[in-house]
Amino acid sequence: MESIEAGGIAAMEVVARDLKALGLYLARSLSFEGVEYDTLEIDLTPTQERIYDSYADAFEIIHNNLYKALEACNISGVKTYNRMAKMSAMSQFESHKQRFFNHLLTGMKCPKLIKAIEQDIAQGHAVVVQIVSTNEELLKCRLNEVSLEECKDLNLDLTPREYLMDYLMSAFPVHLHEIHSGEDGSERSEPAFDADGSPVVSIEAVALRSALVERLASLDPIPGALEQLLWHFGHKQVAEVTGRSKRVLKDEAGRLFVDSRGSGANIAETTAFMSDQKQILIFSDAGGTGRSYHADLNAINRRRRSHYLLEASWRADNAIQGLGRSHRTNQASAPIFRPVTTNVRGERRFISTIARRLDSLGALTRGQRQTGGKGLPRNKITNPNNDNYSEGEGEAAAGGFSFPLLVVNSIRKEIFGWRGVLIELTDSVKELFLDTASQLKGAARRRFQAQIVMELGYGGQLLAQKELGWDRNTIRKGIKELTSG
Repeated sequence: MESIEAGGIAAMEVVARDLKALGLYLARSLSFEGVEYDTLEIDLTPTQERIYDSYADAFEIIHNNLYKALEACNISGVKTYNRMAKMSAMSQFESHKQRFFNHLLTGMKCPKLIKAIEQDIAQGHAVVVQIVSTNEELLKCRLNEVSLEECKDLNLDLTPREYLMDYLMSAFPVHLHEIHSGEDGSERSEPAFDADGSPVVSIEAVALRSALVERLASLDPIPGALEQLLWHFGHKQVAEVTGRSKRVLKDEAGRLFVDSRGSGANIAETTAFMSDQKQILIFSDAGGTGRSYHADLNAINRRRRSHYLLEASWRADNAIQGLGRSHRTNQASAPIFRPVTTNVRGERRFISTIARRLDSLGALTRGQRQTGGKGLPRNKITNPNNDNYSEGEGEAAAGGFSFPLLVVNSIRKEIFGWRGVLIELTDSVKELFLDTASQLKGAARRRFQAQIVMELGYGGQLLAQKELGWDRNTIRKGIKELTSG
């Protein structure tokens, strides 16, 4: 067990596939026969493109000002004085950036998604929408600032822009650090405090933050996806199965008000949908397991489900779990699965990352990589227009890591032994290498092959050419790219 744990995911893949080959591993799954797949690709309007570009420009300015703030706070300068503080600031920035643009694109999809849902309802379908973000924490923070009188007629900004504002006010570096010299002559900075024990603030960093807040306040807001759907169709037509305890709804006069949800709200909402009292159901991760929204033969609502994957989960297994809510046994009809994506390349690459993680999931749970997506047509989901970009490089851009490096690092100990010596290039190992290389293109494939050959050690090129059929010139080019950067 310790060996497998140290070997990582790829080592577990090898074991699962070997067990299946020996007939010792059996995994059943529901057939996806009859399920239709129809990607809803949304082209951003010129106005949406302008808004997206304005926020991208804003993040570029934030990134530049972040480095200036780190210098003003004595965290970095000619050199890094406090590595942990710098890493924390950069990590917070990248995390908020990724989540912000995910929320922004999800909100931008809603106008055309609403039209598609209206068409489905007109055709007699029941609609299921799968999301991840519910804006619950942001809502709680804003409601804490509102009095009981104002709750009856709210004027709140529940847009992705507020996440960025929260980042600037809570995570943007403004606390001044003092530089100290150690006994060995090294310089390191530590947070500065006044006589009362309060952190000392850098005036220059605060000025940079204030300028950013003013700039963001002038940008166009995009409402959250869940609010757009609830406000358009009305809460009497939409069943919400999420973890939210409170939500903001809109009455017939267009006024916003706060609605509290009890502990049994999700059960009541599910019952209303399955009994055909509500035509639309929206669920998050809180309603992604242990619940059924399919066209059950025992339910009143037996209309065919149109399942929209509006927002992909950060975890591949959660995405498949969500799909399984509308496709189960004893159903009157299989659902129509409609992943919703935009023409923004970065989002396609993110969904491509999810698809590849599904393949790894299949290798672990069924002993075969190709079964992780349970038959989902990945080409339709990840790249409907067959754009010319390297899938491996795209994954690195979206996921923050290089796919070849992830594979090599995770299998190094298991396949190459604890002393760095190759144990045995078995058929399963060969299949894993070849299968991984076949999913990569261009520079990503060359670098992966080069990394494997370098791990093989002396004679690795000859062995890879003989056992894997890899071209030695391609390997040499990949090694040159790796070593030269």
